[in-house]
This record gives sequence, C-alpha cells and structure tokens, in this order.
Amino acid sequence: MLKVYLSGEIHTDWREQIIDGAKGLDVEFSAPVTDHEASDDCGVTILGAEPDKFWHDHKGAKLNAIRTRKGIADADVVVVRFGDKYKQWNAAFDAGYAAALGKSLIVLHGPDHQHALKEVNAAALAVAEEPAQVVQILRYVLTGELP
Repeated sequence: MLKVYLSGEIHTDWREQIIDGAKGLDVEFSAPVTDHEASDDCGVTILGAEPDKFWHDHKGAKLNAIRTRKGIADADVVVVRFGDKYKQWNAAFDAGYAAALGKSLIVLHGPDHQHALKEVNAAALAVAEEPAQVVQILRYVLTGELP
C-alpha cells in the first residue's frame, strides 16, 4: 500500500479528484483538516480563548502542526498543491519539511507559479499541473502502467 499525504490549498476539489481517480489502486490518503474555520479555531476551541489574534493563531498552528507532521512522516508520497489564490506559506513549509525528511514529493500548481516555486519544484520528484497527472503518477508507481 502506498500512503499519500495531500497537502496545500483547500479552496478547490483537487483532493477529491485525486482520490476518485485513484480508486482501485492500493493507496491510502491522508490530509490536513480542510475546514478553514475548524483549522483556524482548533487551538482556542480545545485550549481556551485568546484575546490576542497572534496567540489565537499560534495555538491553532501548533495543534495543526501535530497532525501535519504525523501525516507527512507516515507518508510514502507527499503531494503539495499551490492554488491560484492566496499566499500559501504553509504549503511551501510542508513541501520543505517533506523534502527534508526524504519523502517522495510531488508538487502541483499551474504554470503561473513556475518561477515563484522554482526552488520547491527543484526539490520535487515530479511537478504536475493537473490532479489527473498526479493520479497517473500514482498508477505508474504502483503498476508500471502508462496512461
């Protein structure tokens, strides 16, 4: 079984496209919490309110880091998606963390991000533009079959 961690942007259905496309393959997927509000507020919901937004975010980031570190550490392959909107510093951090752990890294983004992500791309074993390409990579890795 191939364990795949799906990291990065949460505003499109790219994860579902990969999971649906990989049906029938021996793959287990994991991911961060993709409910934006739950992810932002987990720290204060569990550990108590914070009047200062910095500490509110700090608590949430640390709890999310527990899940993210475990997911990346347990994965055979880490897919990191950079979307068209927002500055996704957390995605870049996840890609760097995965690379530092020696994980097989697949980066997923559109052509407009090519220059901005050149260092991240250089650490990846594959750079895809579409979720379907990630599925094709997983199928090839597991079966040796080309599309």
